[in-house]
Amino acid sequence: MNQVLIIIPTLNEVENINNIIKAVFDIDSNYDILVVDDNSTDGTINIIKNLQKSHPNLHLEIRISSRGLGKAYIHGFKWAIQRDYEYVLEMDADFSHNPEDLPRLINACKEGNNDVAIGSRYINNKINVINWDFKRLMLSYFASKYVKFVTGIPVFDTTAGFICYRRKVLETIDFSKIRFTGYAFQIEMKFKAWLHKFKIKEVSIIFTDRTKGTSKLDSSIISEAIFGVIRMKFKGLTKK
Repeated sequence: MNQVLIIIPTLNEVENINNIIKAVFDIDSNYDILVVDDNSTDGTINIIKNLQKSHPNLHLEIRISSRGLGKAYIHGFKWAIQRDYEYVLEMDADFSHNPEDLPRLINACKEGNNDVAIGSRYINNKINVINWDFKRLMLSYFASKYVKFVTGIPVFDTTAGFICYRRKVLETIDFSKIRFTGYAFQIEMKFKAWLHKFKIKEVSIIFTDRTKGTSKLDSSIISEAIFGVIRMKFKGLTKK
């Protein structure tokens, strides 16, 4: 069994899924990929199944009963733990996360002796984002600053979704107590890893907005991220 698993959640990513899978395997054909699909209806699933014929280390889990980014990742995390992967990564399907950065995140954990490696857009207050409109950029940037201020977590890009976890981090976090399923899921996972005193490293990346397909980000997801931090604070989630 390979040590590295890359989890890619999908919902109607027919325009991207073939290319992102091939791009990841071009970086290292020994990586394992798990696509967690929320019952796409646009042909995404058929493309993955066809690719599986030539890529035995490509795996597919289709979720029928529920949807949501956080739930998809938790499904993937449990799948990874059961199969003893040492390094488990989160990655978007739309090329906003560059596959060429995968080795850097893995090495930050493997060789840098870190437990969590975050692909950071805002490290040291520098903004590395391409093709976002100004409003969305400022919302994301100041949301991360807001989370850092409220929680005290020493992470610049608290909402980042390009992450490498060591297995022991995922084994330690109680997924049944994860409250959020959207944008705030990323915040909560980092926060709980920090509360458990795991070593976190930010790795500078360039984030490029999708050019194909439709973004799943909406106002309700953003609200969960902003107001969810307050709920984390005052419902006891911040207690060490």
